[in-house]
Amino acid sequence: MPQVIGVDVGGTGIKGLVVNEAGVVRVEATCATEARLGRKAILGQLCELVSELLSRCEEVKALGIASAGRVNVETGEVIHATNNLPGWQGMPLTQWATAEFGLPSTADNDANAALLGEAWLGTGRGKQNLVMLTLGTGVGGANMAFGRMLRGVDWRGGDWGHSVLVPDGRPCNCGKRGCVEQYISGSALMRLAREQKGNTYTHGREIMTAARQGEAIALYILERYISDLASVIANISASIDPELIILGGGVTHDQAIWWPMLTAKLSSVGLADRVAVAEFGNWAGCFGAAQLALEHLRKDGVGWSEGSDREETKHGD
Repeated sequence: MPQVIGVDVGGTGIKGLVVNEAGVVRVEATCATEARLGRKAILGQLCELVSELLSRCEEVKALGIASAGRVNVETGEVIHATNNLPGWQGMPLTQWATAEFGLPSTADNDANAALLGEAWLGTGRGKQNLVMLTLGTGVGGANMAFGRMLRGVDWRGGDWGHSVLVPDGRPCNCGKRGCVEQYISGSALMRLAREQKGNTYTHGREIMTAARQGEAIALYILERYISDLASVIANISASIDPELIILGGGVTHDQAIWWPMLTAKLSSVGLADRVAVAEFGNWAGCFGAAQLALEHLRKDGVGWSEGSDREETKHGD
């Protein structure tokens, strides 16, 4: 079975794994992005992580990269990126990766990759019509219809994070106001916390812990956050009507605390059974990037074994 690397470059961290076509993980690694230092630093971290994976698993045939920003899948270039990854706009990802590692390489937006990963092996497996929402530093989104990704003419398909939730609302780093990202990202959750008197939270995990303990301020913050999230889900359902909307990203780590709040709100509009959490969490983008690499190999006919049975995915997340 061919083995490939799938990596996911986000605003705060980079994750990578080596996986075969059955979805069995051989090795994995993580590191900080160091995004504030710009493109050179991000590439340095990415290079170190991929090199580590290659040193631990020498039979890798291809590399797939999931990245924040709008990515031209045909050329592998990041054609638009916000300041979550400074200097990233215009980055020729596949060209750089092929030159750096000598491997066939491919790239896509991180939310698209996350949806591909979940449709391949995770929560969306067996379904053809799906939407992905990734709730992290920003908000990513992706759409799949009849088993095909809907990336759009300008590679912005599924960019739910920069659809407008509140007209003339909070300014967004994309230049618009009131974008979804400013209300349901992890950063938005912390902004809500800072607006509350008596708040002492420095990380989203602290809000979740306090809410679990019944602290009034934390419960109020979560209630407002979940209300906005439910509105976004209802809008997506009205627009796309998918079989399932999959939630991923760092915010979902503490789902046990806020999931009952969300399902209660969605039940009132008949959508509670249309939403689920990504099975692979923050690793979904890595699996999707790996799937892209496998598809690349399939097209080129390199190291591909047709009709091989899928094994159960083994992952230590």
